[in-house]
Amino acid sequence: MDNTPFVIERTYNAPVESVWKALTDKNEMKQWYFDLAEFKPEVGFEFQFTAKGKDGKEFIHLCKVTDVVKGQKLSYSWRYKGYEGNSLVTFELFKEGNQTRLKLTHAGLETFPASEDFARKNFVEGWTYITGTSLKQYLEKMLSQTVTT
Repeated sequence: MDNTPFVIERTYNAPVESVWKALTDKNEMKQWYFDLAEFKPEVGFEFQFTAKGKDGKEFIHLCKVTDVVKGQKLSYSWRYKGYEGNSLVTFELFKEGNQTRLKLTHAGLETFPASEDFARKNFVEGWTYITGTSLKQYLEKMLSQTVTT
């Protein structure tokens, strides 16, 4: 069993403040991440959302914010209603000139049931798309609107 956390890094042509807002504002999150009924970057805040697996099966994600360092770090637990396991997702932001480097770590994947639904490759594909395509495109769109207005 591989208990190595999944880690992915991406650099965006956006200031840290813009990336932080995209990670913590529920109205922005629904544009690139998941449509959350409510979200607050406060330790102890619990939220949930539903997402479909590859076969269309719905999974209710139960999350609780565990760590917040404004503009730098956001962590929350990530588990599934009705299933064993509990993991931890951490977003860390690093200012690099006019850009922001995001380091996403998802630890505890090995605690989920050993089934295709929770296979590590699914998390790799999901986070790769979310950080490399969805968030990137959202930030570029937001910045182009800022420049033109």
